[in-house]
Amino acid sequence: MSGTTRGSSLDAELRELLGEHWITDASTLEALREDRSGLIAKGRGIGLAEPADTEQTAAVLRIAAAHGIPVVPRGAGTGLAGGGVVGAGRIALSTARLNRIREIDPVDQIAVVGAGVINAELDRAARAHGLRYAPDPASRTISTIGGNIATNAGGLLCAKYGVTREAVLGLTVVLADGRILRTGRRSVKGVTGYDLTALIVGSEGTLGVVTEAIVRLIPRSEVEPITVGAVLPSLGAALDLCRELQSEGQRPALLEIMDPRSLAAVTAYLPEAQRPGPFSDPLRDGSAAVIVQWDSEGAGAAAERATRLVAVAGGWAIRCEDEAGGERVLGVRRAMNPALPNGSDVLIEDVCVPRSRLGEMYAAIARIEAETGIEIPTAGHAADGNLHPHLSVRAEERTPGGEIPERVWEAASRVFRAALDLGGTLTGEHGIGVLKARWLRDELGDESFALQRGIRRLFDPRGQLNPDAMFPADPPSADANANGDTVP
Repeated sequence: MSGTTRGSSLDAELRELLGEHWITDASTLEALREDRSGLIAKGRGIGLAEPADTEQTAAVLRIAAAHGIPVVPRGAGTGLAGGGVVGAGRIALSTARLNRIREIDPVDQIAVVGAGVINAELDRAARAHGLRYAPDPASRTISTIGGNIATNAGGLLCAKYGVTREAVLGLTVVLADGRILRTGRRSVKGVTGYDLTALIVGSEGTLGVVTEAIVRLIPRSEVEPITVGAVLPSLGAALDLCRELQSEGQRPALLEIMDPRSLAAVTAYLPEAQRPGPFSDPLRDGSAAVIVQWDSEGAGAAAERATRLVAVAGGWAIRCEDEAGGERVLGVRRAMNPALPNGSDVLIEDVCVPRSRLGEMYAAIARIEAETGIEIPTAGHAADGNLHPHLSVRAEERTPGGEIPERVWEAASRVFRAALDLGGTLTGEHGIGVLKARWLRDELGDESFALQRGIRRLFDPRGQLNPDAMFPADPPSADANANGDTVP
């Protein structure tokens, strides 16, 4: 069978299955070449499949498998590790239409949701029952539950409430050959067999396509959250404050830190009306920020202690005792990504170290800045040691194909190595995707790396699903499909 005939057959089968939801126009495929990571895939994909349910998803994967065509699952395209970019020879499989909240059970405190449901919309629906969906990535207003599950997304609140994995009880997953797998349960407890649910969470579309999830909801606190936003005279003072705030008995719901570069970028970006309290004052050179929130009994006493500590350190603070005011303060932290690149492009990274070694990680980043000449504004979740270095990439340094220059990758490699040397990890919440795959063996070691590649092959022997992500799949074998055709 020729490549042309085979391509025509693939197109016809998917057109018959999906109708107008099999999309092949050039502008759509061009947009799918990138996500929010800065990575741009080589070439355009074959087409975009938008199935309406689990059964259509299974049918898409069966057709793709029969033709030996790789499939890249894609949610809202908000990923920061390149796991959803779609290049030449690939089909994009979108979960956007799987967007129903099928059930919210206030007794069992669970929800059953499609993979395309927006994170914040689920939390808003749970609020009507006095419940909340706790995982809160910075992209929660636009990112999907399926995408959050694929990367095991974190967020500001995860130090207290856990990352996405802690909120997922069960999954409906379509495997590479179109089989439908259901994992987990609706009950709070369950220890039968291997925990396939936990394995699939964070697998970045390499083991299967998540179409539906049973997720845990938690009671919404009756205590109004109290938020303190502070500007400190130096990064060292901000780090000292974070250590003090975590040494008391009251655990913060969130604790965020912004270094001088990131704070300066955000205050320059936000209109003055959106900069509450100390963030609206002129910054001293070297000022850094800390934002902390409590949402349980004792919050008032904890906030009072925090404001005293800020004053002793020579800083300024604002205290907000209502959710709306707290959101205004948190808006300063959440503005970091849009505030950058501030005249350049950025590679947004994600490393995590033990909380006790945050100061050493910041010092390592400062050394890398000084030695490479690359600016690396860094903010993060001080409550769990998860930092987000933003490596600046001047627009003129991009190659004609949009690739990030090698000198920026070398600086990123040094950041990753510093995190590993401090007992940390390559990623706390963004995932490995395509961008970090080359460093994965460094963290896992040879034995774990080989074992995990073997798990991938067990789920997807022919490497059909997201073949460039995490553990790059082996090239399809000669018997990749029933006809023995090669991929066009």
